[in-house]
Amino acid sequence: MAKAQPLNEDAKRLEAWLNKGYNGTMQYMANNFDLRIDPCKLVPGAKSVITLLLNYYPDQEQKNFETKISKYAYGNDYHEVIKSKLKHLLQSIKEKIGEINGRGFVDSAPVLERTWAQRSGLGWVGKNGNLINKQSGSFFFIATLIVDLELEYDNPLVKDYCGSCTKCIDHCPTEAILPNKVVDGSKCISYFTIELKDALIPEAMKGKFDNWMFGCDVCQDVCPWNRFSKPNNETGFTPLPQILNFSNNDWEEMTEESFKTIFKNSPLKRTKFAGIKRNLKFIQP
Repeated sequence: MAKAQPLNEDAKRLEAWLNKGYNGTMQYMANNFDLRIDPCKLVPGAKSVITLLLNYYPDQEQKNFETKISKYAYGNDYHEVIKSKLKHLLQSIKEKIGEINGRGFVDSAPVLERTWAQRSGLGWVGKNGNLINKQSGSFFFIATLIVDLELEYDNPLVKDYCGSCTKCIDHCPTEAILPNKVVDGSKCISYFTIELKDALIPEAMKGKFDNWMFGCDVCQDVCPWNRFSKPNNETGFTPLPQILNFSNNDWEEMTEESFKTIFKNSPLKRTKFAGIKRNLKFIQP
């Protein structure tokens, strides 16, 4: 838990990041700038920001490493899973404390989740831009609940435990991870395979994707802190059999109708059938 207040230092960093074009075509990153840096503009009278982490590390791996999918997308869309939990939590608080004003957010709203998590003592921001927790690594989703309720606040984690390690920087296939904890989002494999809509992936990236068809986990897979990751127990994140078992041929022969049926509750639907086909074609030799 952290005290709700404007994030002035983050505002400067975000502005500098946007000015360098590191958001690529992700225009939404520049929208609602004032809302991102001040929780009181998202929830009038906000006093506290509650941060929650939800582990998504799977207990199984894909069998086909020639068509790789980010672990966060193995099961159901996390937005739906977490929104339901946040709604339940807010209702539980109201039942115990009384009527309060609050809103839950997960990823799709203008909230600087990692900063609030760090301010709540849940971890530090690593060189790859991910929040890292000493006990569980970084394979988790971050959600926030902003409320007009004063709480006892946790101490922020001020120490950076990455030390001199540069594994995430050294192993990034597209050299998207820059010094000083800056990530050029416009060079990230996840950006090209998920965020880049209705456009061809630049030929300059050919041969650099390391077989990632949807998202990328390289910087997390090589992070020493993720040796502490343990399989999640969230039924909503149970891996789809197709994601674990599909061969290259299965992906190539998949029809749009079967895609919509199989992945109707999956994060893969964000890229749409055409995007998956584009990505598949691009990573093939």
